[in-house]
Amino acid sequence: MEGQKTSKDIIPTYQQASSSSSPVQQQPVSIKLKQSTKEEQLPTQNCPPGLECLSELEKIMIHQKVQLLEVCLCIEKNNKYVLTNSLGEKIYKATENNCFCTRMILGYCRPFTIKICDLTNQEVITLERPLRCNWLCSHGCLQEIKICTPSGILIGYVSQKRHAFLRKFTIQDEERKDILRIVGPFFWCTCWRDIEYKIKSLDEKIVVGNISKLFSGLIKGLCTDYSNYAIQFPSGLDVKMKALVIGACFLIDFMFYERCAIFKLCINRILIS
Repeated sequence: MEGQKTSKDIIPTYQQASSSSSPVQQQPVSIKLKQSTKEEQLPTQNCPPGLECLSELEKIMIHQKVQLLEVCLCIEKNNKYVLTNSLGEKIYKATENNCFCTRMILGYCRPFTIKICDLTNQEVITLERPLRCNWLCSHGCLQEIKICTPSGILIGYVSQKRHAFLRKFTIQDEERKDILRIVGPFFWCTCWRDIEYKIKSLDEKIVVGNISKLFSGLIKGLCTDYSNYAIQFPSGLDVKMKALVIGACFLIDFMFYERCAIFKLCINRILIS
């Protein structure tokens, strides 16, 4: 109906396939088969290698792996994650690549490179966060993450937007064109509940998906910074855009839920005493 919008109306796609112009009346059966075959090929068009499985997924879970050395001795290790579908089946794994001094000194402010690989250890996505001061909260440098293929082909960016109270981000394509917004809450602590970062249209009037930081328990939340996320994609979202939403999730995790080693050591000492 006129005046009403759906999520499909506000989500641009990277490439649209041209429709067939063959006569329908002479060969109705064959034309129908060609059209159905073409529709099946649409999700994989303009799709970077290794991301084909994202085309049919509307929900992804991201689980950070628990590393005993980090929990017991508060020595910051490279973060490791497992990405699964809604049924719990593993589809990707992600590993941070950083040196020891960067992890221990800079903590959640640290720059990083995260490589996302498939089950055959083939890299499919590279996430790069540059070093920018984040100690002054909303008055510091705005954070950003770049998402590209292993061969260096740019997919897009996720950029933080300045706001006095809310956590806001913009999803941009490879040409820096704004596509979607991500709006988080004012209070982002997950000590007792899930926290939602809503994926919205550019005017922020329509919610088309969300990134949920899942509650992992009071003790685990206080003693560790291990995180679990659920990403609900908008229906019909382009594969590249899904990769950008995944990148946004990792940026949110490091900005708001990664703790420095000194802080974790102090908390552990307090709990032990």
